[in-house]
Amino acid sequence: MAGVVTDRPGVFHSRSRRRALALLAWLAPSLALLAPLPGVAEDKGKPIRIGVPTSVQLQVGRDTLTAVKMAVDEVNRQGGVLGRKFDFVSADETENPETGISAIKKLVADEKADVLIGGYTSGVTLAQLPHIAASKTIYLGVGAASPSITAKVKNDYDNYKYIFRVGPINAVHQARALVDYISGFVMGELGYKKIAIVGENAKWVQDLVPVLKKGATEAGADIRMTELFDTQTSDFSPLLAKVKASGAQYMIVVLSHGSSDVLAKQWHDAQVPIPYGGIDVKSQDGDFFNRIGGKCISEVAVNFAVRAPITKKTIPFFDNFKKNSPNYPVYTAFYAYDAVLLYADAVRRAGSMDTEKIIKELEKTRHEGVAGEITFDATHDLEVGKGKNNLIFVQWQAKGERVVLYPKELRTGNFMLPPWMKK
Repeated sequence: MAGVVTDRPGVFHSRSRRRALALLAWLAPSLALLAPLPGVAEDKGKPIRIGVPTSVQLQVGRDTLTAVKMAVDEVNRQGGVLGRKFDFVSADETENPETGISAIKKLVADEKADVLIGGYTSGVTLAQLPHIAASKTIYLGVGAASPSITAKVKNDYDNYKYIFRVGPINAVHQARALVDYISGFVMGELGYKKIAIVGENAKWVQDLVPVLKKGATEAGADIRMTELFDTQTSDFSPLLAKVKASGAQYMIVVLSHGSSDVLAKQWHDAQVPIPYGGIDVKSQDGDFFNRIGGKCISEVAVNFAVRAPITKKTIPFFDNFKKNSPNYPVYTAFYAYDAVLLYADAVRRAGSMDTEKIIKELEKTRHEGVAGEITFDATHDLEVGKGKNNLIFVQWQAKGERVVLYPKELRTGNFMLPPWMKK
């Protein structure tokens, strides 16, 4: 066009350039009215999508998905949030870091998840964190316990402020709860002071055991041995023999990925004259007793909630979950359910899908959850304390009944020895 094109391609005459700028300035107010508001208007009516990275082949993963669906249905029955319903999509992170990274990329890039709720293995979650941070997507963890996860928030808030641990309490807090159990129950009530500590060689256990050993020793326990075994161990006979030879009166176990089924069976079949208990995630499964033929009888396995009036939500959640699943829930279910609801509440309070605003509201969270009140500390970690989340020590007894032994105020039954140790 004459008066615009020059003999130097791409360069405007000054007069034409001034006209173009003036036109843009004149149109700007109108263009602004036509432009959608970031993260709001362009998605009006579109569901808020939850991405669920979890180990779908394991009970913790299946229960996570069941609980997310329960919470999503609850939110949608109430009309959704900001005029939008919730939906969710999952990706199998397995227990492998590389697969876990692929799951995050799939959920964020392909599925366009607005928030991520899930996780199980600390090693996988730690590998995922840089990718979650780069995507600037809020992540509400419901399974991994390593303190290193939320330490990222403390050390580099600007990049990792998207990370929150809704549950469980971190490994250091779990270690302190185990110390309390050893001091208050194993030593205080059973009179056993000689303790063996065995656990799987995983990141969260490496964080936990030093705190546990130090605390138990200071409480007066005689720690006869401490040993970590490979998560792929399939024969625990040598380990059980070492525990017996150590002179221990009680065995504390710490495992999540190792084979709880094999350990319990071999302990039972060898009639090891040492009761055991501790953190044994797979023994939290509702079908654990039946699937190993009752050979876990007398094992004490921690949990974070049981069907008891811990909060107003505990018993209703357990009963509703049982209507949606053939089994009672494991711990990831409690926190996945809570995570959906507290996220919905944060969005509602923010009045926006703006990530920064939602983060600020999440930081103010005071949410009555299934296992206790949920609040976050400065590192976005789940806080502990009276009325909040903690460990509950539950024993497998005859016919697969589970009774709460500790803390004492929640006790529903009395401790039993392994049948072959009865006098």
